[in-house]
Amino acid sequence: FDNFKMASYRENSKERAQLIQPLCSSWEDARDLLREWREENQRNSEQVVEVGDFLLQRGLAAKLGDEVWPAYEQIFLAALECGRLELAQICYKALHRQFPGSLRVAKLEAMRYEFLQKFDIAEQKYHKILEQDEANSAVHKRLIAIHKAQGKIPEAIKELNKYLERFMSDHEAWLELSNLYIAELEYGKAAFCLEELIMANPQCHLYHQRYAEIRYTQGGTENMELARKYFAQAAKLNPTSIRALFGLFLAASHLASQQKGGGKGSKSENKKYAAWAAKQIQERYEAVGQREESQMKALTATLDSLEIS
Repeated sequence: FDNFKMASYRENSKERAQLIQPLCSSWEDARDLLREWREENQRNSEQVVEVGDFLLQRGLAAKLGDEVWPAYEQIFLAALECGRLELAQICYKALHRQFPGSLRVAKLEAMRYEFLQKFDIAEQKYHKILEQDEANSAVHKRLIAIHKAQGKIPEAIKELNKYLERFMSDHEAWLELSNLYIAELEYGKAAFCLEELIMANPQCHLYHQRYAEIRYTQGGTENMELARKYFAQAAKLNPTSIRALFGLFLAASHLASQQKGGGKGSKSENKKYAAWAAKQIQERYEAVGQREESQMKALTATLDSLEIS
């Protein structure tokens, strides 16, 4: 049956192969490409699938030697992402025959059920893996992804908080938790996640910028002042960040327009911050070649409409 499936797969792949310029002309090229993408942690899913097609339809996979197993896993993941279930199934069966008791292969099987949207089965298989390897961070993340895929954001938040109790230094997890809290309009908790990230990596301008955006969204004089400060810090860490400069301009303009919560000196200072940010934005646009008079007039008009008189 497997041989029939492989033959059928090869026949169906011939037409696809004729429509594209091949990435490789030999199994050595295919091996080197897949190896390079693995080592550089590049997904390149469509290209990986193309290389997988090349190897499998020509029966060249065996020539990769022991390197065929990581290649199969790589092609499997790319095939799922590209919706090529037949190709993914061929790779999974080869891995399962070679490593029948592997938890890593069991995770791939669960991911296949995720792709088929059989989330209950996938969740059961992930929990079974965790019974044998409780510290498997990738499987914990897959469980969170299942809740998120089903729109169960509170459940995803609960799982992610449990995950961070065990893996507190996972920056991506803190950022994801922040995004989930934002989806639930819990901006205070989202801000806390960014505070953790800023303490862990104070030189990352993106964390400062994201934190400022959350405080700006919350509104109020105190939050707006925090937003202005963190937008300014983001702009200091990355002077080319137009988003941070716009944020600084908007926050300072808003504070300058407030009738309460600051004296004349504070209002004057915020006007200066807004004017400085506006000037920096215009200079950045000019520096990248956007010098057409109509474009610059449109930008100036936009900034003037937000400017505080």
